[in-house]
Amino acid sequence: MKIENIKTLGALKASGYKSKSIKDELRDNLIKKLKNDDVVFEGVHGYENTVVPELERAILSRHNINLLGLRGQAKTRLARLMVNLLDDYIPVVAGSEINDDPLRPISRFATELIEEKGDDTPITWLPRSERFAEKLATPDVTVADLIGDVDPIKAAHLKLSYADDRVIHYGMIPRANRCIFVINEIPDLQARIQVALFNILQEGDIQIRGFKLRLPLDLQFVFTANPEDYTNRGSIVTPLKDRIGSQIITHYPVDLATAKKITQQEAKLNAHQTEMIAIPELAKDILEQIVFEARDNEFIDAKSGVSARLGITALENLVSTAERRALISGDDKTTIRLGDFVGIIPAITGKVELVYEGEQEGASVVAFNLIGDAIQTLFPKYFPKIEKLEKQEDELPYDDLVSWFFNSEDGFELLDDLTEKKYKETLDAIGPLNALMTKYQPDLKESERYFVMEFVLWGLVQFNKLSKFRYTEGIQFKDPYGSFIKGL
Repeated sequence: MKIENIKTLGALKASGYKSKSIKDELRDNLIKKLKNDDVVFEGVHGYENTVVPELERAILSRHNINLLGLRGQAKTRLARLMVNLLDDYIPVVAGSEINDDPLRPISRFATELIEEKGDDTPITWLPRSERFAEKLATPDVTVADLIGDVDPIKAAHLKLSYADDRVIHYGMIPRANRCIFVINEIPDLQARIQVALFNILQEGDIQIRGFKLRLPLDLQFVFTANPEDYTNRGSIVTPLKDRIGSQIITHYPVDLATAKKITQQEAKLNAHQTEMIAIPELAKDILEQIVFEARDNEFIDAKSGVSARLGITALENLVSTAERRALISGDDKTTIRLGDFVGIIPAITGKVELVYEGEQEGASVVAFNLIGDAIQTLFPKYFPKIEKLEKQEDELPYDDLVSWFFNSEDGFELLDDLTEKKYKETLDAIGPLNALMTKYQPDLKESERYFVMEFVLWGLVQFNKLSKFRYTEGIQFKDPYGSFIKGL
């Protein structure tokens, strides 16, 4: 029988429907997906062999779960994706505030309605999309918010005594009965509020004020926590932690390929930007390498973490920088340039927490240096490695290029707002750079070639073969010792 035809308790019983707890529901649907080799947590990358197997084991064990990890590690996303493991619809007693199961009613309203109407009790169907509740833990959260309290207005309106359990106003947790309930940043919840969760996790019931009433709620709890909070703002009280079945530690992507996949998936780029702006593969690599460099940088607080959102917002800023440049210069299409990376500095400074020495350096300086660090790390993958100590008699691949800059009178300027045509002509004017590209990167597409040419110049700056000066209109490259020697 189709669910739209089941509108009463009698019809539900006749259909052969059997109630099950939400934890069994999650477990059974996970088993089906695993047997069919389906992807359980769609759109989560880098956790295939670490976090996801642990999460699946926790669901099979019917555990409440704590996801522990730094910011930007997809903790909330994992919790939300658990909704896909729920049944499409579940029956609910019509009018129930706490999603009463018609076959196992727990509220006074539902039990009295079923006693009165029997098999004619009306039921509705709750879709799985509405079976997810989420609460951000903040210091001002109260027991009344989560569990419930006496409602004096309801008592006055219904002319009931405060001793009558019908004057109770249910909090968020009872109203999420038979749902997944997520509490984000659980250490921020005051200790006395955490204590109120003990009974729900252990015995599965709640008690409100002094009422004898106890409701055996059916919930799947998922908590998220940041290790930084344990020292800065609070902690999970030990008895509560003891009642959480599985604590799963999340992590950042461990390689560029995974990080790129996440960034491409999450970045909000519209069709116009995608069509107008070409993004070289090397530009994507540099962008992600900047995030990796930030996580290891001595000026950035490692305990605070560097969120995956840095790469996402940086890509959006990078594309917008190129788009603005093209609009100003009048180009219909353009390609990302290394000079455009200056536009991602606001995305970096807003996402990292600096230690004291970093504050002394300045957020913008630290962010700009991260770009250089990323280029330095990736440079040897594309061109011959530059050693710190080199024998003077050895002929090196970059000698002709460095000599070109030495003989250049005023250095070489690459302005930010050059048209595509002028930009290419400016780089093509450096003969030894073209020769270097032909020798080491002969198969590049034109859309990537000029970006890599600029990458060579930035790379030589990082290895002290050239000097770079950033000013308002663009960047100037010079031989680091040329002006000094010529002065002599």
